[in-house]
Amino acid sequence: MVLATSFFASLLLVATAKPMGPRTMVVHESRAAPAEGFVQSAAAPAEQELTLRIALKQNNIFGLQTELYKVSDPVSEIYGKHLTLEEVAKFVKPTNDTLAAVSSWLSDNNINAKPVTPAGDMLEIKIPVSQANDLLSAQFSVFTHSKTGKTIIRTLQYSLPAPLTQHVEFFHPTTIFAPPLNSRPKFVAGRAKRATPGSDTLPDSCTSTMTPACLQLLYNIPTAPATQKSNTLGVAGFIDQWANQEDLTAFLASFRKDINSSTTFALETLDGGSNPQNRSQAGVEAYTIGIATGVPVTFISAGDDNSDDSLGGFLDMIHLLINDTNRPSVLTTSYGFTAETDIPLSVAINLCNSYMQLGALGTSVLFASGDGGVSGGIPQTGCGIYIPAFPATCPFITSVGSTGGINQFPGISEVGSSFTSGGFSNYFPIPDYQAKDVAAYFAFIDSLGTIPEDGRFNRSGRGFPDVSAQGENIEIVVDGQFGTVAGTSCSSPIFASVVALLNDELVAAGKPTLGFLNPFLYSSAGRAALNDVMFGDNPGCATDGFFGNTGWDAVTGLGTPNYTALRTAVGL
Repeated sequence: MVLATSFFASLLLVATAKPMGPRTMVVHESRAAPAEGFVQSAAAPAEQELTLRIALKQNNIFGLQTELYKVSDPVSEIYGKHLTLEEVAKFVKPTNDTLAAVSSWLSDNNINAKPVTPAGDMLEIKIPVSQANDLLSAQFSVFTHSKTGKTIIRTLQYSLPAPLTQHVEFFHPTTIFAPPLNSRPKFVAGRAKRATPGSDTLPDSCTSTMTPACLQLLYNIPTAPATQKSNTLGVAGFIDQWANQEDLTAFLASFRKDINSSTTFALETLDGGSNPQNRSQAGVEAYTIGIATGVPVTFISAGDDNSDDSLGGFLDMIHLLINDTNRPSVLTTSYGFTAETDIPLSVAINLCNSYMQLGALGTSVLFASGDGGVSGGIPQTGCGIYIPAFPATCPFITSVGSTGGINQFPGISEVGSSFTSGGFSNYFPIPDYQAKDVAAYFAFIDSLGTIPEDGRFNRSGRGFPDVSAQGENIEIVVDGQFGTVAGTSCSSPIFASVVALLNDELVAAGKPTLGFLNPFLYSSAGRAALNDVMFGDNPGCATDGFFGNTGWDAVTGLGTPNYTALRTAVGL
């Protein structure tokens, strides 16, 4: 690969750089205690090998952000002209000074490093705990996650030589205490009634179970098969949840008789990932095939062989896709962390910027907003401080919340689900594309006079979710059983399927795929093509306590998709 070769050449050139003089160590990152749920149990064995990632300063990440918005804003003259990998790398790769400083320091300590990103902005080293403690003036220890019993090696503080602080973003994993990923939807066994495709109104059966036919009627999703094989939909898989072919076959045979029941998906793996076909280990990862008719689907399975369990898988998957010449045009991820505070700010920013790179390359990145407390509720004394979820708060992804309530309220088609997470980031500022919407929403909730002190949420933070889709009583087949699941983990694949079908038509018309969605979704044309959802479904005390409202709100975002209107909005 050209980029990797160039990086190695640079590393060789600076390997003989003059060693740095005496160094004053400066604390680079620290925390007072491990995250909730983790207990320090012992000192880490001195001889145990650690795999550490070194994130180097990227030379012009703000320049990349500018270019991303240019190619993603419908009013821009270069809208849709996505960047090449080489163009992205120019903004991301470290400067020669950074390479020289870091490589000299590693060479002084007899440490070999290899790049693990296309632009060489992240290195990997393998050293024993004893050397890591000396190198970073740290005290690596064993910590146990109380709920799962899983152990990890971390430190509460590490330091760097003062001259290096301007070149290194962070070492990973060091002060991060990410809990197990949160995503698995609750499965309830039971055979569904059937909706009737083609009727003008939703049948009563859609009230209790949401089938593909219900979704097609509700969102005007076409049933005609896609035609463009170059347009693919990626479905991320983590924590040993896999896509099962037998369950998919049974699902298609029952709910999509117009699709060949032997339709399958491609498989891409990383970090020792796999896709075993034991039905007892099946998840709902193949659901998109039943909605995005004919769109090639790739299940991307991340294993446990990474530098930091769940987050390592997140980083590795994005780095893999950035460098993939056949990267999907849409990527949906139904997994996330329960709180932004689970992830150090430096790591969160770096991962978010990786999603920026993927968006600049032309991939739409969608994430479930998370399954938190009751949405749409009235906040009351004692509800506590709201903690937003990550990566749903990253401004360079499209965060998808959940709706339900079909035919349950007169004159209202959908309401925000009781579990959908939404709110405002404590890490990321309000992006320009939603500034007016957030200001209007704050004006609305201020007018109610029932919102408690501002300290419950950050009024200058990025609002989420961006959009929503059905997430209640979704009919599926798991382990050979018909039943329903619920969660934003269902909503993100549904919205992603709509985007994939739009991309299919765009490619067929000789137009570029949509790429980073948010500037379009928040444009006048984009918002007009969404079904506004104005209400949550529970008026009680909530962990977030946000109201639904006309336009964007912190319960359901801008609303749910209307395929017919969206295809017009994108110029079809």
